[in-house]
Amino acid sequence: MKVDFAKYPDQLVPAIVQDDQTQKVLMLGFMNADALQKTEETGRVTFYSRSKKRLWTKGEQSGHFLELKSLAVDCDHDTLLIRAHPLGPVCHTGADTCWSERNHSDNFLFYLEDIIRLRRQASPDSSYVAGLFSKGLNKIAQKVGEEAVETVIEAKDNNDDLFLNESADLLFHYLILLQAKGYTLKDVIAVLQERHSK
Repeated sequence: MKVDFAKYPDQLVPAIVQDDQTQKVLMLGFMNADALQKTEETGRVTFYSRSKKRLWTKGEQSGHFLELKSLAVDCDHDTLLIRAHPLGPVCHTGADTCWSERNHSDNFLFYLEDIIRLRRQASPDSSYVAGLFSKGLNKIAQKVGEEAVETVIEAKDNNDDLFLNESADLLFHYLILLQAKGYTLKDVIAVLQERHSK
């Protein structure tokens, strides 16, 4: 792959990062030849930070790395497209993309995951979610089981409103359980996609 770094005075080319699964554009960074080489060698997306004046691996402090899936250069050889798997929020605001404005109108469930992630960091006294996390994995799993039973019970009756509300409770607590186990919806989607392709 030929990249024309010399086209820019600072020899930094724009690098657009896209989620390999959802196709969302996550962020824009800049790469020089060393950053590109390190990205390819380590499998973790690395940029050149103009403010820090050094190479910077996304997630080096937060642990929210971008796992490299593929690299492509545009027709002018002066812009990179990086497809990656994010290990957590990409934006410094805690959102999964720097363009989300925290509304996720295209997929509310990903937005809800972000909210759960943020609430988890709150005081257990001030947030139901933080309180549930503070009680540990067993309590979270128990709560999912309770909500599942309540959903099944309402499914056998004819009150659609109660059934939908219990379904929402189940899904909400399942998202909490996923995070407690260190996973996200994207991980579950990946399993479903793999099954679908067989």
